[in-house]
Amino acid sequence: MSEHPPRIRVLAENGYVLVREGLSITFYMRHAHVELAQSLEHALKTYLRAVGPGALGLYADRDGEWQALDASGWELIWSQLREDPQASLDLQDGSKLECRYRVEYRGRSVDGHSAFDNASAVSAVSFGLPSEFLEEHGPSRVRELALELAAALPFCSGHTGLSFLGELDMAGVDRRIASSCFRYPGLDIPDLSGRSWKIGTRVIGPQWLTFLGQPVLGELGGSATLRSRLHSPNTTVQELGEDRAVVTLGPWPEAGDTEHGDTLPAYRELAQVLEPWLFHEPHGSMAGLPRQDVPRWERRFLD
Repeated sequence: MSEHPPRIRVLAENGYVLVREGLSITFYMRHAHVELAQSLEHALKTYLRAVGPGALGLYADRDGEWQALDASGWELIWSQLREDPQASLDLQDGSKLECRYRVEYRGRSVDGHSAFDNASAVSAVSFGLPSEFLEEHGPSRVRELALELAAALPFCSGHTGLSFLGELDMAGVDRRIASSCFRYPGLDIPDLSGRSWKIGTRVIGPQWLTFLGQPVLGELGGSATLRSRLHSPNTTVQELGEDRAVVTLGPWPEAGDTEHGDTLPAYRELAQVLEPWLFHEPHGSMAGLPRQDVPRWERRFLD
């Protein structure tokens, strides 16, 4: 185990950091946005208290252009959350060098067009943190924040752990992170927009914290049965009320390192238990990875 994640930087020609290592706290919710608006506002304020009010400095407008997240910008964001039947948010820090903090949200409507006509569509939110936040505040604070966010949201699944952060859908980026993603299997390749249309009640995993709600936790036999099937010494299963739980794989989020024989056995054990419920890209493609590598990456803890 290393308390310092591997340093990963993919740079643009002008020096801007397109992709870097960090952490993602992500939840998938089988609810329309109108049912989630108040919970999302509470969760976003919880995140802002943790990272500081100045951590986010830009938001994407309806045309996808980045705008200053000043007082009027925040007024617009809160208005969107409260009034838009299908809110979509992209917030990030205002640095001209890299993106360290980020919030993405994709809410579904119930208007008969984009709602749950697609049976696998969900609302989803992800909160990004730089690895420096983990190193400065420690894993207990990150876990505490993830649990605070989980308490506010009616998730059916979720995860927290190391991940690549940045512009993963930009042309050429996939080739530049391909070697790192197989060397460090504990780093997720996030794709909130794509996954939110397809994941349904399946599970992305495993990660350092794997959040399980219904129906998967029930189909596993509940928290006690799940706990009995996990034997790695540092793995814990914590109940979050009667119908939800979080599995924690050790005291720190780990990247692993296949070049040095660290294949993350606790992660592999959980993957074996969750295999019937794990999400796989139905069309074999995802942002941040060449198509031919997707099946191998999805089975990195199973084969």
